[in-house]
Amino acid sequence: MEKENTSSSWEWIKAIVIALALAFLIRYFLFAPIVVDGESMSPTLHNGDRMIVNKISYTLFEPERFDIVVFHAPGGKDYIKRVIGLPGDEIEYRSDTLYVNGEPVEERFLDELKENYQGETLTNNFELVDVTNEFVVPEDHLFVLGDNRRHSKDSRDIGTVPTDKVIGKASVIFWPITEVRVAK
Repeated sequence: MEKENTSSSWEWIKAIVIALALAFLIRYFLFAPIVVDGESMSPTLHNGDRMIVNKISYTLFEPERFDIVVFHAPGGKDYIKRVIGLPGDEIEYRSDTLYVNGEPVEERFLDELKENYQGETLTNNFELVDVTNEFVVPEDHLFVLGDNRRHSKDSRDIGTVPTDKVIGKASVIFWPITEVRVAK
């Protein structure tokens, strides 16, 4: 009987150790939770939203325009912003319209916020060189902005983001439970 209890205890210990190791590996290498801090991504994301960051996505694929990414910002803080410019892109805002390589690009995710400002400018005019001293987004860098353009510290303030500072793609909001969805 004692041998059976020892064997059973050992099996439980092994199962717990394996479960903890798997949880660590998944959290460290594949997915991680993040809490949205502030209103810079409003109305897409809200202060206190909890999201899952897919850490492996950018080891398999390149970031795409309008992805929501989490990255290590200067000062040791992690930021969550939207990719606006990819390497080699010329970026300009004129009359509240995004121009990439001279072509206007629609930003549907800003429609609700623009309605809230009722005709006021959401994104002030600028060219990439005005805010980063670069004419195009450098290789291995991204130009990112918060959706709430009037209240966001982003590439206009901190410059372009090296892709090796990107933690991953944030896409699934899991809290609050009434707001569970894929962020776009």
